[in-house]
Amino acid sequence: MCNSPVLAAIDLGSNSFRLQFARVEHGQLALIDGLREPVRLAGGLDADGNLGAAARDRALACLNRFRELLHQMAPSAVRVVATNTLRIARNSAEFLPQAEAALGLPIEIIAGPEEARLIYLGVAHSLPDTSERRLVMDIGGGSTELILGSGFSTHRLDSLQLGCVGYSRRFFPEGRITAAALANAVSAASAVLASVSDDFARANWDVAYGSAGTACVVSQILKLNGYSDGDLTRVALDALYARLIELGDASRLDLTGIKPDRIPVLPGGFAILYAVFQTLGIEHMCAAESALREGVLQDLLNASGLRSEREETR
Repeated sequence: MCNSPVLAAIDLGSNSFRLQFARVEHGQLALIDGLREPVRLAGGLDADGNLGAAARDRALACLNRFRELLHQMAPSAVRVVATNTLRIARNSAEFLPQAEAALGLPIEIIAGPEEARLIYLGVAHSLPDTSERRLVMDIGGGSTELILGSGFSTHRLDSLQLGCVGYSRRFFPEGRITAAALANAVSAASAVLASVSDDFARANWDVAYGSAGTACVVSQILKLNGYSDGDLTRVALDALYARLIELGDASRLDLTGIKPDRIPVLPGGFAILYAVFQTLGIEHMCAAESALREGVLQDLLNASGLRSEREETR
C-alpha cells in the first residue's frame, strides 16, 4: 500500500487555497491528506481590479508552505489550477511568475468552462453510476459554475461572475444583514442568472447538486438550526432567509463546526444560492462534498494510465 502512486491537486481559489493528496489504489483514487488555507484572494482586489500587496503576500506565504509538502512529488503527479480572481486580476501576469517561483511548479489559470468541467468531473465520480440528468452548481469566492451532465459527460457549461466574496463585500459590509441588502443581493444575482435561466431550467435536469463551498456550508447550517435534515430545499432556504434578517448577522446563527473564515462570506454566498433556487425553479438540491480539486485529481488519474478498467467502462 505504501508503494501506491500518489497524486496531488492544488486549487488556488478566490477564497481559499487547497492542496489535496490522493493515493491510487486498484486503479481508483483514495483521498488522503489535505490542507486548506483561507487566503481570501478575491478580498484583496482593489477598486482598479489589481491584487493588493497584502493578498499577494498571503498567497506567496501559503504557496511556500505547500512547496514544502510537495518536495518529494514528481511534477507530473501534481496539477495546479487557479480560478476566477487570477483570471480577472489586472496584475495577474506580474504576480504569476512570483507565485510559480514560491510553489516551484507551473500554475495554470483555467478558463471558466474548464473550471466547470473539472467541478462536474469531481462531483460525478462521487455519485452512483446512474442515467440521471444532473444540474451541478458551485458557488465559489469569485464565480459560480453551472453544469448540465449525465454520467461523466457534460452537456452545458457556464461560469458566471457571481462570487460569495464579492457579494459579501458589496452588499453586507462588516457582516450586517438587512432586509433591503439581502433583497438587493438576490436581485443582482438573479439578473446575472437570467441570461442562462432557460438553459438550466427545471425541465433540463432530474437531480440538482450543490458542490462544496457555499452549498455544503449552508447545508450544515440548515441542519444545525433545524430547518432541514441537511438537504437544500426552497422551504428551508425561505426559513433561513427570514432568520438572517431577524438576526442581522450570520454569526448569530448556530455555527457549530463551521470554519470561522467561512462566516464573513456566508451572506453573499447565501444570496447567490437563494437566487439560483428562485431563477432556475429549484425546490430541492443535494449537497456534494466533491468539487474542483477532486476533478483535477480525476484528470491526473486519467493521464497517468492507472485508472481501473471498471472505472474506464462506466
